[in-house]
Amino acid sequence: MDESLRTQIETYLSHLHGLIRRGHQLRDRWATDPADGSAIAATRAWQEDCGMTIHQLSGGSKAHWLARSFSQGFLMRSEGGQAAEGAMPAEIVNRLLAVLDQAVASLSDTDDGPVISASSAQPPPHRFDFVHNLELRPVVEQAYIDSRRALEQGDYEPALLTSCGILEAIVTDALEHKGLSALIGSGAPAGKIADWSFNTRLAVAEKTGLIRSGCARLPPVARTYRDHGENGSQTTTSESDARRTGQVLHVIMRDLDPGR
Repeated sequence: MDESLRTQIETYLSHLHGLIRRGHQLRDRWATDPADGSAIAATRAWQEDCGMTIHQLSGGSKAHWLARSFSQGFLMRSEGGQAAEGAMPAEIVNRLLAVLDQAVASLSDTDDGPVISASSAQPPPHRFDFVHNLELRPVVEQAYIDSRRALEQGDYEPALLTSCGILEAIVTDALEHKGLSALIGSGAPAGKIADWSFNTRLAVAEKTGLIRSGCARLPPVARTYRDHGENGSQTTTSESDARRTGQVLHVIMRDLDPGR
């Protein structure tokens, strides 16, 4: 790689990491005190700095995938999936942090080519941007790839188990984001969400309107997926069971992300 290009990339990476640190600090402030008036000005200044950096990395093109991701971070989705103005500041901070992470990943992958602004190609799809836990997103994304590969290779039990694990993870994320007090107010059982069974989590998510009735199509072997391999259990997973579980996963992904 040309030395000047390497220096340019390292400079951008250092600046991006600084913006990410500021974003995490703002996120903590909003979580501690949602009514903190001083956080509004600090957030606005941070957003402007982010916008300037994204503008530079995108080569000034609003059509660039990074610029589009930045703009979409300020929108919220209606229940029908349509874009609408007015996402909450704390949510915007989370979304812009995800955009900054994408920029860091793209620059870090640059070995000997031009910087990010020279390419308008969209990176690989991010199917789980609706997941609130940012650390969980890459985990379920990789698990999704693994489940599809297992299905294609005829490894039906790993495919089903992985799809069920993803399904439980994203439903649990949605439940935790809604909050235990709100869930209990809607008739959910008491106790920690982490202690609920797989079927209980699905039932509560459906009852509270987080998902619709797609899980009714889950085969019995999927509903008991946690028990596979325990106490010498030998459960045979068919291709039909594995494919149907994957189909249910896609339905629930659409429920949790109406903009898909």
